[in-house]
Amino acid sequence: MPAPESAPRTLLAGWGRTAPSAATVVAAGPADVARLVTGAGERGLIARGLGRSYGDAAQSAGGTVLDPLPASYVVDPAAGTLTASAGTTFEALVRDLLPQGWFVPVTPGTRQVTLGGAIACDVHGKNHHRSGSLGHHVRSLTLVDGTGTTRVVGPDGDDADLFWATVGGMGLTGVVLEATLDLLPVETGWMSVDTSRLPDLDAVMAVMREADRTHTYSVAWIDTLAGGRRLGRSVLTTGEHASRAALAGTAAHDPQRVPGGPLLRVPPVVPPGLVTRASVRAFNEVWFRKAPRQRTGELQPVATFFHPLDGVADWNRLYGPRGFVQYQLVVPDAAHETVRRVLERVVRAGHPSFLSVLKRLGPGNPGMLSFPDAGWTLALDLPVHPGLRTLFAALDEEVVAAGGRVYLAKDARVPARLLPAMYPRLAEFREVRERLDPHHVLRSDLSRRLGL
Repeated sequence: MPAPESAPRTLLAGWGRTAPSAATVVAAGPADVARLVTGAGERGLIARGLGRSYGDAAQSAGGTVLDPLPASYVVDPAAGTLTASAGTTFEALVRDLLPQGWFVPVTPGTRQVTLGGAIACDVHGKNHHRSGSLGHHVRSLTLVDGTGTTRVVGPDGDDADLFWATVGGMGLTGVVLEATLDLLPVETGWMSVDTSRLPDLDAVMAVMREADRTHTYSVAWIDTLAGGRRLGRSVLTTGEHASRAALAGTAAHDPQRVPGGPLLRVPPVVPPGLVTRASVRAFNEVWFRKAPRQRTGELQPVATFFHPLDGVADWNRLYGPRGFVQYQLVVPDAAHETVRRVLERVVRAGHPSFLSVLKRLGPGNPGMLSFPDAGWTLALDLPVHPGLRTLFAALDEEVVAAGGRVYLAKDARVPARLLPAMYPRLAEFREVRERLDPHHVLRSDLSRRLGL
């Protein structure tokens, strides 16, 4: 059921709204995918989830974009596993699994992602230092490769290279149909959360290193407009899944609290200039000051701890019509001074970012294009500004010199020449992709830009 050449095209963009392009969008079931792949035109085909990749990974100018497959899943309680279609969202999984005593093993900062998209980006969360990325927990996946062949691949055995090229492979090895992954048993829908207000970068890094051994989840919000002795001042939150015995008050009366819908919605049109240096400085000051110096054992719903921004629908519109860019880097533990230099450059540049987070990452997996690796990851959301190009070029140099990389799921601008240094297994990925998609049917704006 190939998309007709005359079908109308839809303008698509990533969550940052910076690099839109038009494509033919097709909705289909699993049985149609092979025909769509083999019938794709010269501009090729790419699968799209909910469009939460920040850059240009889930769009294809002049090509075909496949809408999420219908959602479905089955839990095997005895094995502690879930088998779900690629179109199943984390929103549905978290809401449905919590009352059954299960949680996803890894979740990014939003529930508004599909399982297929999460595998393609090999998402990580606040527990990577203890639990790894999503790819660590996938037992098998079914995909249709670029020749239209359906394959079932896993992390071990003769087809392991196909699996690890697909995990983190940005949708370029095939269209994932379904996957089986391990689930995490939990007693409640609540988290026991500790919060610390820390005065500078040295302080937060020291506490986070210690938290590697003591806490499953950790993340620090960083004030990127504070310089000098206050550089890197932060609010650190760490957490554990709360046991039923630990619940009290409201939590005890609603032990399996499931996430609700958004409480607010940003209107379709937001005037430019809302996110300015002055407004972000004021926000950062309030956010830092209102945090407790030290608080332990606060009970928070899982939605509050893991996905606070999901409470504001379409929050990306707050950055105005020009959109925003997220720059996310990872550098090795020994290169922690790179984080300092990056923050110093951001402070000097003066570009406002009210959503900047620092996390710890543990060892990576064998994914050839998987982003996470042991060390520090810093993510910066910055409104589009002409000066960003110069800033990012300088940050790229710092990251590459430290042996780090940027996250392709967040990117829409990294130069292709830097990719081999950032992803040392790039040639291996390309070799596997040639086997799975010899005619390069699976294409996106990202793949063309980076020569993947």
